[in-house]
Amino acid sequence: MPRIEILDENMINMIAAGEVIERPASVVKELLENSIDAGASKITVTIEDGGRKLIAVTDNACGIDAADLAVAFKPHATSKIKTSGDLADIATMGFRGEALASIASVSRLRIVSRTGDAIQANALDIDCGAEQPVKPCAGDYGTTIEIRNLFYKLPARRKFLRTANTEMSHIIEHFTRIALAHRNIDMTLIHNGRQIHRLLSNQSLKDRIAQLLSRNIAEDLLETESSEKDMHIFALLGTPAVARGSSKFQYVFLNRRFIRDRFIGHAVKEAYRGLIEHNKYPVVFLFLELAPNAYDVNVHPTKIEVRFQNANLVHSQVLAVLREKLLNTNLDTFARLPVSPVDLSPDDRMSRDEQARRQRITQAMADFFKTQKPEQAAQQRFAFTPGRKSSSTVALPKPPEHLIPQPATQADDDPPLHGDFLQLHNSYIVTQTDEGFVIIDQHALHERIIYEDLCRKTAAGRLASQRLLIPETLEIDDAQADAIGAHSELISRLGIELVPFGPKTIAIQAFPAILAGVSPADFVGDMLDRLTDKSLNLDAERLLHELLDMTACKAAIKAGQSLTNTEMAQLLADKQTIERASHCPHGRPTTIKFTLTELEKQFKRT
Repeated sequence: MPRIEILDENMINMIAAGEVIERPASVVKELLENSIDAGASKITVTIEDGGRKLIAVTDNACGIDAADLAVAFKPHATSKIKTSGDLADIATMGFRGEALASIASVSRLRIVSRTGDAIQANALDIDCGAEQPVKPCAGDYGTTIEIRNLFYKLPARRKFLRTANTEMSHIIEHFTRIALAHRNIDMTLIHNGRQIHRLLSNQSLKDRIAQLLSRNIAEDLLETESSEKDMHIFALLGTPAVARGSSKFQYVFLNRRFIRDRFIGHAVKEAYRGLIEHNKYPVVFLFLELAPNAYDVNVHPTKIEVRFQNANLVHSQVLAVLREKLLNTNLDTFARLPVSPVDLSPDDRMSRDEQARRQRITQAMADFFKTQKPEQAAQQRFAFTPGRKSSSTVALPKPPEHLIPQPATQADDDPPLHGDFLQLHNSYIVTQTDEGFVIIDQHALHERIIYEDLCRKTAAGRLASQRLLIPETLEIDDAQADAIGAHSELISRLGIELVPFGPKTIAIQAFPAILAGVSPADFVGDMLDRLTDKSLNLDAERLLHELLDMTACKAAIKAGQSLTNTEMAQLLADKQTIERASHCPHGRPTTIKFTLTELEKQFKRT
């Protein structure tokens, strides 16, 4: 067996670099954080070949004098903490003293720095840990640090670097995170001589989001703020209409440090539950401020993870603030009609297929309204007439005396509906507003109305049920039998009564009254499929809502079902009195708004 040896200092640093320096973007992050901690108000990042050839960061911060420069690249050299007690009160971006030593051990490094009271700058050159003496040189106030040929003496590490474009995308992401959290700093990013971003200090947050990410996203954000229990929360929330297929556009900052935390992530997801589809992720920019001793940032070398003293409190406050804002905002979807590609910025231009799809939709709408003769419109656009008959059997309550009530709980920006409406293709209700008109998906809206009613009833007890004159039977397997036993209370809350009926068979004795037109055996079969689906991984409360979703969907009126004007009036009235009326429980929109301005553009009237 080989003898045990103590590794030399540079080998230790190279190993540490594997934890801290994953790729060029990691270097950019560490150097930017050092500039911020040094008090920079202006930072320029210059990149060549995705960071493999050059990473240079120049700032106008306080600088480093010759004596400190000589030790700055030693392992665990730092000016940010002195004693172990300081670890409980960290207010800087960096503090470990690992980054510079790790970077210097795997690259050719040159640093030039000048303090505010110095008559000259000082320079230090390091080649993969081989350090030269500090020398005086010419230089501006602040610090410039250049990292060349990252991992050039470690071919095993260098070969795992991706293409220049891929590495640059990671650099841009780290640059974006820091730029969003430090709007007081003037920041520039250059790649291969081309300016990627030029951000002026003290921009509004929405302006930075527009420059860094998307103008469409920035224009769609809702703002909310709260200070409670020693925590300050500021958030910009994307409406459900801009939800994405990944969590890429979820940015969470704690005391201006970008973090990832599962408790906060769960709170964000819960805030949007029922407002977006299950496979979508909301767009969120969340800024938290807490006392440094209320969390521990010293749990991971990259400092991207933290440990809260009271994670449940953080979760509940974030959830409450976001949910309150979403529930108090009218989230009806505005129709996004196609515009000429020349009117779009490069980042906002859509594919030709998407343009063609939207154009077809718009043309179909235009054709419909153009071909409606006055007498046809009069026949289809009717006011509320209680006596009209229909072949449908929709179980809707009697409407109020006035057609459309305007309760105090209505969102301020929810335009009033007029008394004229029509049904299209027995699936959609069209009604006029002061701004234009709206199209309502009758199934999606009724589903939301029923779901909210079911939530209220199950919170108070159990759903009203009806005993079956002839119980229906259903064959089950062992997993389903176990699920019935494990979730007996939940099944009871839904108004369902199941009893054994021979080997591997159950009898359905009672069934929810609201599902009078639904096959009990089919419904219970679908319910048991959900109760035994391990991939859902839901807690008891989420499982209840999953089943309420299913119940509401099956009980709601269907697309293709003709409605009387009484029934349509009731749907429109109920829309004004429930929360989250803009989306069905599955997150699909119930309402799409069309403005006169957009229509006039399509008909070339502007």
